[in-house]
Amino acid sequence: MISQLKKVTLAILINGFLIIGLILTIQNSNHKTRLNLLFFETILLPVSFIAGISFLSGTLSGSLLAIYIPINKK
Repeated sequence: MISQLKKVTLAILINGFLIIGLILTIQNSNHKTRLNLLFFETILLPVSFIAGISFLSGTLSGSLLAIYIPINKK
């Protein structure tokens, strides 16, 4: 139980630092676009921010999912 808590904390902490770094490095981005979601459209966002957030949400969900998959030890 403690090791799972450490893994979750580490995954959230690392991705949190990466999000902060992503926001700091994208301040001067000139290429912006809108995302078309199901029923609405977002504000103008930098393309690199969209790609970075997609990557970070995938790594966070993948690391959290890998923690809760049971491992069969024989």
